[in-house]
Amino acid sequence: MIDKDGLDALIAVLAGRGRTVIGPTVRDGAIVLAEIGSGQELPYGWGVELEAGHYRLRPRPDGAAFAHSAGPQSWKTFLHPQRELQWAAERDPGGDLVVRENDAAPPSYAFLGVRPCDLRAIAVQDRVLMGGPHGDSRYRARRERAFLVAVECTEPGATCFCVSMGGGPAAGPGYDLALTEVLDEEGHRFWIRAGSEEGEAVLAEIPHRPADAATQTAARDGVAGAADRMGRTMPPVDLRTLMRETLRAERWNDVASRCLTCGNCTMVCPTCFCTSAEDVTDLTGEHAERWRRWESCFDLEFSHLAGGPVRASQLSRYRQWATHKLGTWYDQFGSSGCVGCGRCIVWCPVGIDITEEAHALDRERRTAPPRQEHHDGG
Repeated sequence: MIDKDGLDALIAVLAGRGRTVIGPTVRDGAIVLAEIGSGQELPYGWGVELEAGHYRLRPRPDGAAFAHSAGPQSWKTFLHPQRELQWAAERDPGGDLVVRENDAAPPSYAFLGVRPCDLRAIAVQDRVLMGGPHGDSRYRARRERAFLVAVECTEPGATCFCVSMGGGPAAGPGYDLALTEVLDEEGHRFWIRAGSEEGEAVLAEIPHRPADAATQTAARDGVAGAADRMGRTMPPVDLRTLMRETLRAERWNDVASRCLTCGNCTMVCPTCFCTSAEDVTDLTGEHAERWRRWESCFDLEFSHLAGGPVRASQLSRYRQWATHKLGTWYDQFGSSGCVGCGRCIVWCPVGIDITEEAHALDRERRTAPPRQEHHDGG
């Protein structure tokens, strides 16, 4: 076990090992992920109120540090940055064009407060950006240098549905250290476990004491209770089959009438990874740069070809996103692209709820009249 002083010591040890510590902190009316230098910057005493299209901070009387749900950012912001220089080109005095790739050393991050849903999201992005024939070397360099401190959830948000997506509030594999926060009459403390050799080495450097049985039981009970209090659910069906069998459902027209195609859901999603290239130059034309930036499948230009966009309507763009996230992602990467964090629900300006849409598609599929089979005579 460690206490609040132990959490301070953890941050100091990680920083002393040359890592930039990123954790949750209160800023601009939200709990955001940012560089922190001490445990005092953690959001002690703050929770969140979530609903479709709604996010508010609310004070907590118990002083918990991690009793809040996923905020507007995910760890994708640091591992797969929103905008990144690829190369720069300029003419030397002799008039030759010299191109230099961006070979800056990647940062060495320590992520403090990685939720189990985000731990799964990092694993999803690892499969996409580190595996296969088109791996991203810069993502790999950042990811291999990252130290992950997971925090298990004991209080799910109203928009959380990780259990429906095969996950849960308990930390799965992939962490270096895992914390479970416990607050009761015995005090405020954290049950901490190592999941890697470096995690064990870091734990050995911070003040800790053996975890008593009561603390371990309280921690496990808190996590198990959170699994039973999810704010949202997906329909208990094979989502791949549901997406495939409802491509012509009337419900897509309903959601298209509400969708603004703003792309917020893709920007806050911890697994969306699409990018586009952007070339810029100075006024003289002597210096040019290529930047990679996040792109959204809700952008009309995303599927633009010589004859125009492939998906010109709101319906086609929302359907593409939802069916890929819940269905065809399996075909490409062997898992769902959704981890049930609920960010897309919270940060949609009009409150479109992907779980509500999935339930509506399932109801329509079950109540639709059977298709008529046509046979040739004779």
